[in-house]
Amino acid sequence: MSKLLQLVSALFIITLPSEIVAQKHDFKMKNIEELTDEEKYVIISKGTEKPFSGKYNDFYEKGNYYCKACDSKLYESSSKFKSNCGWPSFDEEVENAVKKIPDRSFGMNRIEIVCANCNGHLGHVFYGEYFTKKNTRHCVNSLSLKFVPDKKKYDE
Repeated sequence: MSKLLQLVSALFIITLPSEIVAQKHDFKMKNIEELTDEEKYVIISKGTEKPFSGKYNDFYEKGNYYCKACDSKLYESSSKFKSNCGWPSFDEEVENAVKKIPDRSFGMNRIEIVCANCNGHLGHVFYGEYFTKKNTRHCVNSLSLKFVPDKKKYDE
């Protein structure tokens, strides 16, 4: 293999998207050591859990949803609704808790949602589907979330 080809190959190996994401996120993810490999795949490498497999898909208790990686409050249960899309759906985030980023991966034009504190991948947001009056659907991976019931006080 030529030196130029080796150099180009090395550059591509060093800058794989999942590695870039990990470098960008790790410093704010206080719970990173506690995450499972599957959770790291979703939260850090921007993966997606299988539809209808997440523990919060058909879950409707009162409480709050927090980022699994950094414990930031993201959603209240009052904003959760049944969309039948295969992932937990919310029509509103906690103010300033979620960032929206253009996502053109896989030839699609979508909007990725990430935790505003640690940049951990949550899922995608969709508009114009008319599931709720807010006309917004945050499609979130259960693996990105931690639920705390109303009756418990969460130490932020």
